[in-house]
Amino acid sequence: MIRLDQEDGLWIVTIDRTEKANSLTEAMLDELVSIAESASEARALILTGAGKVFSAGADLDAARAGLATSDLWERLSGAIAGLPGLTVAALNGTLAGGASGMALACDLRIAVPSAKFFYPVMKLGFLPQPSDPGRMAALIGPARTKLILMGGQKITAEEALSFGLIDRIVAPEELMETARALVADSCAADPLIARQIGEMCRRG
Repeated sequence: MIRLDQEDGLWIVTIDRTEKANSLTEAMLDELVSIAESASEARALILTGAGKVFSAGADLDAARAGLATSDLWERLSGAIAGLPGLTVAALNGTLAGGASGMALACDLRIAVPSAKFFYPVMKLGFLPQPSDPGRMAALIGPARTKLILMGGQKITAEEALSFGLIDRIVAPEELMETARALVADSCAADPLIARQIGEMCRRG
């Protein structure tokens, strides 16, 4: 249910559990962590989903069994944030709950017009993953972060773009082509130069 395609330094990771809105089981989350933690040699990484939803977050049964508070979420986002190559979340649809962490950890986020963004953990009686509020606030500010995390608001793609939560809105048929174009220069560049530029951007 997690697919990994590798081609010329580009890793494409696809969440594929369309019958359950790409919600994540513990085994799927563990596989995502393993991929992210082993991707240091990738020149670029694209995260996407199959079907019309990127991910609904944790599978509800798995969440109730303890997945909602698992450290796997934080390991995943930390591994993605630490990758030296350019990372892109190509959001083929709605992004919800704990799945937000992996997208927030990416360098760039693009989304289809129908995508919506919400993170209803407070209503469910859970805290967000530790690094997620800080990463979200760094992108959109503390007030808008509270709008999502505490106000329970569902944000449209247009709002997400105006907030700075995503970087572009892309037609569904152009999503992966656009993601590939965004990472093309990084895949072709000297890996050391690309790594150093990434570090300079993070320091800035």
